[in-house]
Amino acid sequence: MSKIFRTLPLFVVLFLLSLVATVSTGWGAQQKNLILATTTSTQDSGLLDVLIPIFEKQTGYFVKTISVGSGQAMKMGEKGEADVLLVHSPDAEKKFMADGFGVNRKLVMHNDFIVLGPANDPARIRGAKTAADALKTIAKSNALWLSRGDNSGTHAKEKGLFKAAGINPEGQKWFQQTGLGMGETLNVAAEKKGYLLADRGTYLALNKKAHLGLEIMVQGEPKLLNIYHVIEVNPAKWPKVNNAGAKAFADFMVSKKTQEIISTFGKKEFGSPLFFPDAGKKPESLGL
Repeated sequence: MSKIFRTLPLFVVLFLLSLVATVSTGWGAQQKNLILATTTSTQDSGLLDVLIPIFEKQTGYFVKTISVGSGQAMKMGEKGEADVLLVHSPDAEKKFMADGFGVNRKLVMHNDFIVLGPANDPARIRGAKTAADALKTIAKSNALWLSRGDNSGTHAKEKGLFKAAGINPEGQKWFQQTGLGMGETLNVAAEKKGYLLADRGTYLALNKKAHLGLEIMVQGEPKLLNIYHVIEVNPAKWPKVNNAGAKAFADFMVSKKTQEIISTFGKKEFGSPLFFPDAGKKPESLGL
């Protein structure tokens, strides 16, 4: 024991030692907490319910998952309010990286977007060759379109499709924004019998639980590919982020075992996986 401790009363020494232990333990616990900002589709599809417990068991980290749109997830990253992101808005991600908010962006997986509508298809768009053709028909017929309107990856894709079709839907009576996530917007569309853009994984997962009455109208177009990346928040910008945990999660997502789980997730229930693994692929192979 040091000279300073020898000159102090015993109760003071014990207090100081307990304080040091408490601070040390608290710091360790803090370092084992990991904040993941991700899209509603990874949550609503059930994929994270499978992957997160495996990651936590393997690494000892406790993951706090915040499920929002990709745009909101990246806003959290810009403010240092998350440690790692799992998002699907490639153009916005590139800007996020260029602005120095993220490091080590890695390709994880993809699925695709689909245009859905009520079974009676009032706008008669079923089987349209492109999403642009379908959107033009919907606009002309004033059929109800439900938009997430939440700056998510899905919303960004939708805006791009409307732009490609030469349509500005803002302010139109047939165009309604929910401001909600994918699962909730699907439920609103089902209730109101409207059309919408959704990712296939969330649609299949929710439709399995409770038949939505929505059917696939347009699918398979290359422009409808939905690509996910994992991004570590830059510790140079935000020194307090859990960089070690973020790296561990990113490495986990692109690991062989996790990619194998992704490749089979949903296959038993739906006859096809809800996501397709892409770790290690060249971005050009996916049109990026």
